[in-house]
Amino acid sequence: MENDKKIAVLIDADNVSDKYIKYILDEVSNHGIPTYKRIYGDWTKPQLNAWKIVLLNYSITPIQQYSYTTGKNATDSALIIDAMDILYSKNVDGFCIVSSDSDFTKLASRLREAGMYVIGMGERKTPTPFISACEKFKYLEVLAGSPTTSVQAISSPRIEKQDIPKNGMASIDELIKTIKIIITESSDEDGWAFLGEVGKRLNKRYPDFDTRNYGHTKLTPLISSLKQFEIQPRKTSNPHIIHYFVKNINKNKTQA
Repeated sequence: MENDKKIAVLIDADNVSDKYIKYILDEVSNHGIPTYKRIYGDWTKPQLNAWKIVLLNYSITPIQQYSYTTGKNATDSALIIDAMDILYSKNVDGFCIVSSDSDFTKLASRLREAGMYVIGMGERKTPTPFISACEKFKYLEVLAGSPTTSVQAISSPRIEKQDIPKNGMASIDELIKTIKIIITESSDEDGWAFLGEVGKRLNKRYPDFDTRNYGHTKLTPLISSLKQFEIQPRKTSNPHIIHYFVKNINKNKTQA
């Protein structure tokens, strides 16, 4: 089961605020069990002082890495070396790399090549290559419940290009186009596709796909809000379980 995965959580303190830590660990618990919990930085720097109480409260191990030269390459290298050591120990099933830095792109790719489940977390400024290298990517602002784009702006048909974060997240137009293609590919003879399968394929095509990015907690209300699809609930043998199916709306037929 996915929730039984043992996950190593590695945090780049230079690129993450301590205010996100609760949301980070809560999200990791949705995917598995956090085993290693390590955070990397130069703890002699005053700007990292805010982390000290947080580390005690959440039992996170700080890894000291002095800044021998200007920049943060030393911290990045320490995290990468630890990740590879943990990989070869064969004690985990996956990794959660928390950073908005593209320097971890190669690490994420290498871990996935080794069969690891890789979750990335970072702010919306995270470069697309790192997002794409992860199996799943979560935006910290969204996890904290403060997405930068409002639901009203997303739902509006007049969306300006600059409203879409330049971080790999699909625009509304692109999302609609992709959903239509997925439905066509996976539907039965009557054009109905299982909504769960649509969601699964969306996650594979966009590592950062999350209904919360678009102001919805579930896939069904998100797709319903797009006004491009018909949704049909179907009862199962279990009265407590309902399966949802989705179909592309035939505009010509609707207009007729």
